Amino acid sequence: MVNFTVDQIRAIMDKKANIQNTSVISHVDHGKSTLTDSLCASQGSTSSRGLGSCTWRSV
Repeated sequence: MVNFTVDQIRAIMDKKANIQNTSVISHVDHGKSTLTDSLCASQGSTSSRGLGSCTWRSV
């Protein structure tokens, strides 16, 4: 089993090319979309202007 330190994992996660997929699991109405929108906006994946207007159901 591979053992990474917290600092090593943070260094890996700081490289945008290493992040390919994300999953958020939560009960209904617990802010999954809000959390995901915030994460995408903070990483520059989407513009904060269009957040909340596009969901997997509308694509």
